[in-house]
Amino acid sequence: MGDIVLKDLRNYILENDFKVNILKNKVDIVNYLSIDHFDDNKIIVRYNEGIVIIKGERLIISKLLDDELLINGIIRNLEFR
Repeated sequence: MGDIVLKDLRNYILENDFKVNILKNKVDIVNYLSIDHFDDNKIIVRYNEGIVIIKGERLIISKLLDDELLINGIIRNLEFR
């Protein structure tokens, strides 16, 4: 059983898939490539297969890492292109 837990943990840590987690007044984006646009009403994030556009009010990037970012604010719309 210990081997299964370690394998799952390793897969989680080494995860390369693009993911968007939507929470109340937050959007967590994992494994993005770049931030193409940022202001308090719109953020455009590029990933391997396109872009995601986050629209809302008082948007801020509260966590910025090489492979993850957390956007806080009043989220009105998410669009994938």
